[in-house]
Amino acid sequence: MFHKTVSIAFASITIFSATTSIAFADVNKGQKYYLKECKECHGNGTKGAAMLEQAEWKDMFANGNKEMITAHEESNNEKAKKYINSDKFKEHAQDLFDFLHEYAKDSGKVPSCG
Repeated sequence: MFHKTVSIAFASITIFSATTSIAFADVNKGQKYYLKECKECHGNGTKGAAMLEQAEWKDMFANGNKEMITAHEESNNEKAKKYINSDKFKEHAQDLFDFLHEYAKDSGKVPSCG
């Protein structure tokens, strides 16, 4: 009985640790993608993420990233238009959202590097 309880407790801790790491890793990936793809126009990560509040970032990335795509398609920046309509953006979108939402204007947080 004791071994079963210990095993269940250990499994629970392992799963919690893994999901916590995954969630944190998404923010880090998002920051990396932001610095690579977005920094040129929107400034460092601190400045870019603080462009909007958390609820506004949710809206930008809702409905298949509709508002985010529209905002960039309306710009005069061809590089941004190409990226926002690429498979690469589709792959990066959730991580970018995680980063931007985590460090949004109203989050009270500041990214450590850029």
